[in-house]
Amino acid sequence: MAEQRKKKVHAARVVRTERLTPHLIRVVLGGDGLAGFAPADWTDSYVKLLFPPPGVTYPEPVDIEAIRRDLPRDRWPRLRSYTVRAWDPATGELTIEFVYHGDEGLAGPWAANARPGDVINLLGPGGAYAPDPTTDWHLLVGDESALPAIGAALDRLPVDAVARVFVEVDGPAEEIKLAAGPATEIVWLHREGRTVGKALVAAVRAAEFPAGAVHAFVHGEATFVRELRRLLRIERGVPLDRLSISGYWRRGVDDEGWRSSKPDWNRQIEAEEAGRTDV
Repeated sequence: MAEQRKKKVHAARVVRTERLTPHLIRVVLGGDGLAGFAPADWTDSYVKLLFPPPGVTYPEPVDIEAIRRDLPRDRWPRLRSYTVRAWDPATGELTIEFVYHGDEGLAGPWAANARPGDVINLLGPGGAYAPDPTTDWHLLVGDESALPAIGAALDRLPVDAVARVFVEVDGPAEEIKLAAGPATEIVWLHREGRTVGKALVAAVRAAEFPAGAVHAFVHGEATFVRELRRLLRIERGVPLDRLSISGYWRRGVDDEGWRSSKPDWNRQIEAEEAGRTDV
């Protein structure tokens, strides 16, 4: 049996931060700890940030496998997955964008308080999606949590690519500049107190799709993702291999709870589709 590759932990230092909108924070990381870091050729490449429990420190360099082997589970770091918004191999700088909702959660408050020189340990990268340059058109759909991956995908598209982009955010102040060629249409949807994803599902359902084969990316809160998967797979007949779709998070469930329940959630959806469609 081949020897399993050891998971490398990178110790990255904060270079600078920027508040892009009231609820979106950009953090640029760098330093010698990112030596050897190279995201795969995916526009949804992601890293897992390591947040130790309060009062817990680990020997340097951090060894995640040794931690899991030698320490009780309540002393393991909590992991949070974030998209690689950009990677500059010339400067060795990694850009990550965080949705911030006050003191709630781990990563958002960390980003809000991050200062140059602060260190964050991370695993990765991983990834699975990049826009297919041979498809007829692209569909990109998501809430704030998917915005960095949508932005990275738009950066990759040829200037003449046909794309329909639907992004739901809290309100007008949360809109940001995205790359868009003349055949790309970006629709911003404002939640303004409504349930996450309600406006998004309605907009995609009402949209007139261009002719030809689509390559779709749909990510965000799990409830609306499930509705849109049903819409695209069953009603629109989009083949599964032309669809990157997943719930990044779920209302009312913390990250650990969502990760543990997600496999069952996926199996339920697959069973539903097997009983209602053969596309």
